[in-house]
Amino acid sequence: MRYKRQIPNIFTLFNLTLGILAIISIFNENYVISAILIIVAGMMDRMDGKLARKLDVVSDFGKELDSLCDLISFGLAPALLMWHLNLMETGDIGIIVTLVFVLCGTIRLARYNIMEFDGVYMGIPITICGGLVALVALYSTKYVANLRFLLITMLFLSYAMVSKKIKLRKR
Repeated sequence: MRYKRQIPNIFTLFNLTLGILAIISIFNENYVISAILIIVAGMMDRMDGKLARKLDVVSDFGKELDSLCDLISFGLAPALLMWHLNLMETGDIGIIVTLVFVLCGTIRLARYNIMEFDGVYMGIPITICGGLVALVALYSTKYVANLRFLLITMLFLSYAMVSKKIKLRKR
């Protein structure tokens, strides 16, 4: 019985592992691998919550662990991927946009952890935004990306994470 409680946490830690491997892949200039790892981490993130509810082992510890891991896998890793792949060329503006994305993701996760969840997400979840950044980065490994578009996309997704006006229903 005791081990059942840890099954969702194993998926959460696997999500974190994939996020760390994505960052290491960025340092090795394996951008496609990095983007794929971020996307697979998103699948693990989806599984951990479903398993916790299905096994009836939802806990404050699991929620906090999930947020910490999500910050790495869907905040830091996608931001570094986009910066290293494209935004580095924009100098200080790229650094600022990269920071804004991670900071907004941090705020979004902290806000989510203190709110009572009623089936409606306030702002777009960091997992979705990080996954979208990974997809855009994946696209930009094959095709020349418009830097202005990438900057605007990153800023929009940053805003979307913390916006109280954007609401999504959980399915």
